[in-house]
Amino acid sequence: MSAGWSAGFRHSAVPVVRGAGALSMLTFAAYRLHLNAAATGFIYLIAVVLNCLDSGAIQAAIVSVAAVGCLDYFFIQPLFTFTVADPIDFAALVAFLTTSLVVTRLASKAREEARIAARDRSNLARLYELAQKLLALDPLRTDHARLLDSIRRVFHLKAACIFHGESASLQISGDSPGGLAGKTRTAYIMGADVESGADHIAVRCLRTAGKAVGAIGFEGLDDQALLAGPVAALAGASLERAQAVKSASDAAAAARAETLRAAILDAVAHEFKTPLATILTAAGGLSAVGALTAEQTELAGLVESEAARLSQLSSRLLRLARLDRDEVKPRLLPFDIGAGVASLVERFSEQYPDRSFSVTRSGEAAPAEVDPELFELAVGQLLDNACRYSPGGSRIKIGVQFGDRAATVFVWNNGPAIPPAEAARIFERFYRGAEGQRLGTGTGLGLYVARKIALAHGGRLDLDFARAEAGGAGFRFTVPLSGERVEPCPVLASES
Repeated sequence: MSAGWSAGFRHSAVPVVRGAGALSMLTFAAYRLHLNAAATGFIYLIAVVLNCLDSGAIQAAIVSVAAVGCLDYFFIQPLFTFTVADPIDFAALVAFLTTSLVVTRLASKAREEARIAARDRSNLARLYELAQKLLALDPLRTDHARLLDSIRRVFHLKAACIFHGESASLQISGDSPGGLAGKTRTAYIMGADVESGADHIAVRCLRTAGKAVGAIGFEGLDDQALLAGPVAALAGASLERAQAVKSASDAAAAARAETLRAAILDAVAHEFKTPLATILTAAGGLSAVGALTAEQTELAGLVESEAARLSQLSSRLLRLARLDRDEVKPRLLPFDIGAGVASLVERFSEQYPDRSFSVTRSGEAAPAEVDPELFELAVGQLLDNACRYSPGGSRIKIGVQFGDRAATVFVWNNGPAIPPAEAARIFERFYRGAEGQRLGTGTGLGLYVARKIALAHGGRLDLDFARAEAGGAGFRFTVPLSGERVEPCPVLASES
């Protein structure tokens, strides 16, 4: 503390000593040359102005008063006294003192403004350099360590630190004797900026949409009150840019993966068609040949029926893959929903003889216009899910309800329930819940495409928690009656 005070005192005393020396030499020269008070006053004024160009206001005022004293003592009658006999001479002294003080003040102000302007130019240049460095960083490789290193190099900091609120992770670059890490974490927790002049530490909260998402701290930053905010803003913008690029890259990769997956499903379904057709032909030929034993005839029939079922499955898989890629455009035709559901139930009861199917109808049957193929594909997917994801002997309940504006098909079973955590994602493309993955194979397209079909008809597909039995799962498929339209539920509408 004393060493700093001594250095400051010496720095302040230099202009006074220099000005006193200049006045002494000028006084000696003017006195030897017998200059009058007016000429000497102008010389003193020039010396005072030159001396105050790099001195403070107090130092310049001291030199100005000293110049007035020299002028009065050596050049105004009576000489060698500080008494002024002539009022004109007194007025001249006052005018000289006033002029010197005003000039000193103006010169000091101009010098201070020049210093501030130079500082602002330097700060702006460093901010511009930091912006260039941050833009030059690869967004896909931008992390907290690279960001902090760039800031430290540009501003020559002792340390820089960033705290990420979501992951509660902290990254610091450099050595911090002032506890920068703790202050940065505290600033985020409190949601307030931190200024510590004693430790030369400044911390700013990073905000997105008005919400604090982290904090960044600097130790050893010059003009921290002016620079901390802009540097933090540049850092936050760089992190948001990196996050946006990564999100876009992930979305593009996911889109490519989904396209590839759909193409593979399409290719696999096509490849199944030829061998299945051959198997069906061969099985039919064996039955037609005759001269088969009862067991052989039964086996041939089994091969033919199972091959036919596999052909239906591959056709449905191919249809799902195409509907996943393309926009669903239903060809609306008059359709008997009750008869269509009954036909589907009959087909699935033959396919799953160990399941117990029951169908109920309520309301007065009304005409509906749907795409028969798409309707059967959607409701068939619900029935297939109910059978595949329930144990043998399970009850599969189907309900057909006609209302004033819509017809609704309910499908539910007493198998495993859908956990609430999975309910929000059950209709996403390729999503399969944990229980579904355990019980059987699948593509994760069925419910997604079924919902897509419902929306294309102006209807909706959602979970039916109200009708599901304890431990069971249910779905509600709704399509409008002729001339009506059912508003999709908000969640499904946003996803479509």
